[in-house]
Amino acid sequence: MNDVNTQQEARDRVQVPTGRQFEISGGGYRAVATEVGAGLRLLEHEADGVARPLIAGYAEHEPARHGAGQILLPWANRVAGARYSFDGEARQLDVTEPATGNAIHGLTRWLPWRLAEHTADSVRLELSLFPHPGYPHTLELAVRYRVGTDGLAVDICARNTGVHPAPYGFGAHPYITPGAPPEEGRADEWTLHLPAERYLAVDDRMIPRGGFDVDSSPYDFRKPRSLAGCALDTAFGGLQRELDGIGRIRLSAPGGTAVTLWLDRGLEWVQVFTGDALAGGARRAAVAIEPMSAPPDAFNSGTDLKRLEPGATVTHRWGIQVS
Repeated sequence: MNDVNTQQEARDRVQVPTGRQFEISGGGYRAVATEVGAGLRLLEHEADGVARPLIAGYAEHEPARHGAGQILLPWANRVAGARYSFDGEARQLDVTEPATGNAIHGLTRWLPWRLAEHTADSVRLELSLFPHPGYPHTLELAVRYRVGTDGLAVDICARNTGVHPAPYGFGAHPYITPGAPPEEGRADEWTLHLPAERYLAVDDRMIPRGGFDVDSSPYDFRKPRSLAGCALDTAFGGLQRELDGIGRIRLSAPGGTAVTLWLDRGLEWVQVFTGDALAGGARRAAVAIEPMSAPPDAFNSGTDLKRLEPGATVTHRWGIQVS
């Protein structure tokens, strides 16, 4: 047995908070996905011999904090009061955000996913999600990460393997940093270009209370604008797409360094979080740009909520690249 295999087996025997680590690389990009939650722990790009982080990740010996890099299924963001109704049945989820009494970010981000395929430049992880209090459905889920010259591409697939229709939504939670190590307050140096026409106002529990046009508001980033002094934890909709049908959101730093997060059709919402509520060095050290298939509290509002029929499949695609 060669030294590389011996070292890998030794690492696999050591229990780390996010389980096994799956590294992939290609086209100047390197990423690490995790067994726990199928999360994206690291993404960097090498140019001129220097590897620069594209997301604010975390070390192998640390747990994911503040949702960093996590996949959010079968809903993203919040369900108000952890309660909703579906097909006339009232349901109660576990309260996972005690401060607000809400259920937040789905059911899968702390579960171990199984490895389905791992090559030099891609990894596919799968999970059988069985019925849970408040979510009596069975889903077969898969996440595939791939890197190449065009950056990182993430493919999500969900299939209803149960006998009843299921409410469904998807989200992801990468914290973007345009080519510089995360540092408190750095977001004030950056410029955001977010071609979205609407935003959601929320109440003190972060539940939407109405949608508004971005015109003449502090939430208009249809032209690139500095984030200095701008605090966001806001959902945006009405994303303008380019001729190829892709929506692109760009975060750039002085000197021309920029990172683009792109979303295929079906991901019609984006949550932007500038990290003002985070403690210590994490405060405004990166900007979470979160692709979502439906807005916060979609289990109650029904807005863009997917009704996944038995045997039906839904897929999503998004990615990150240097721009």
